[in-house]
Amino acid sequence: MNKPKKVAILTAGGLAPCLSSAVGGLIERYTEIDPSIEIICYRSGYKGLLLGDSYVVTPEIREKAGLLHRFGGSPIGNSRVKLTNVKDCVKRGLVQEGENPQKVAADQLIKDGVDILHTIGGDDTNTAAADLAAFLADNNYGLTVIGLPKTVDNDVFPIKQSLGAWTAAEQGARYFQNVVAENNANPRMLIVHEVMGRSCGWLTAATAVEYRKLLDRAEWLPELGLSRESYEVHAVFIPEMGFDIAAEAARLRAIMDTVDCVNIFVSEGAGVETIVAEMLAKGQEVPRDAFGHVKLDAVNPGKWFGEQFAEMLGAEKTLVQKSGYFARAAASNIEDIRLIKSCTDLAVECALRREAGVIGHDEDNGNVLRAIEFPRIKGGKPFDIDTPWFNDVLAAIGQTKGAKVETSH
Repeated sequence: MNKPKKVAILTAGGLAPCLSSAVGGLIERYTEIDPSIEIICYRSGYKGLLLGDSYVVTPEIREKAGLLHRFGGSPIGNSRVKLTNVKDCVKRGLVQEGENPQKVAADQLIKDGVDILHTIGGDDTNTAAADLAAFLADNNYGLTVIGLPKTVDNDVFPIKQSLGAWTAAEQGARYFQNVVAENNANPRMLIVHEVMGRSCGWLTAATAVEYRKLLDRAEWLPELGLSRESYEVHAVFIPEMGFDIAAEAARLRAIMDTVDCVNIFVSEGAGVETIVAEMLAKGQEVPRDAFGHVKLDAVNPGKWFGEQFAEMLGAEKTLVQKSGYFARAAASNIEDIRLIKSCTDLAVECALRREAGVIGHDEDNGNVLRAIEFPRIKGGKPFDIDTPWFNDVLAAIGQTKGAKVETSH
């Protein structure tokens, strides 16, 4: 098959510490392989695709593409647009009444002369890419779609490691390293660290591990009150793991009585079902996004956990802090840049041979890095709470894990 003449890149969904670097990596690799291949980047994800709004990657941009590895966010912009949610696309003014957003997108790609579309995003983005790829194939458009997996949650089937997740854990730990010093701002202080993770606790668990590595490297002066115990992670609550709230409260109260503070790590998705049920019982509206997901900022799980434990622990002050935006907008760390480069290099190889799919280490095929078939891509992969490094954390802090989350009795 003939080589592609023109490729397009878009980023979509929430931010992760890989988007800027992945865009830069694709531009660099195409420039190395064949600088005659034209590149455009759609502005603000699928929104830009529907509106035909794009950047042209000039020789000057190609020359400086390496700069993108130093930045977080997405220089070409993101949006949460679902092509199969026709009503939402019409409401946003992205398509006209009666138009099919997938056809509008496909026609725009043809109009722009695009042979290859690279989508960089999470499960929603790549599900949308899968739907678009199927539409293109069913209607003989002759385009190839190649996805790159972005999510700080690390929860995409069957991908072993999503781009940006390692960095998000490292940055969340750095964030809490400062916040935790509030433990001595007030007697009997309860600090709740809310970490991103809608339905998967991987990031919360990994952030706790990275934070405890920082504690391992620190020196302490307990004779003057500077003890590791007051900086320690005292509990970790994630969607996949249950706990007896009364037993945990008793355990944490003993820590509060001894250390004068308690530090809790909570996934933003932990307890959401209970919180939503409480809101509905009160007749309150539960805000949802275009994909039907509960808007977690509105539900505010960290605040809810703080309220649940504050009274039971006899806390004088409760501080709830969220590391999500700090962590997800960071530039990629070294480990992620290595992973991103291997994935962007393969994405370009696949583009040259017109092989569609999402690039990642395939857990169902010996963790081989390959273009994984779109129909096999889906979100919601749970974190395995029997993972040895997570069990080590729980053992170190004296927490018992349960099978299913129980946040109210």
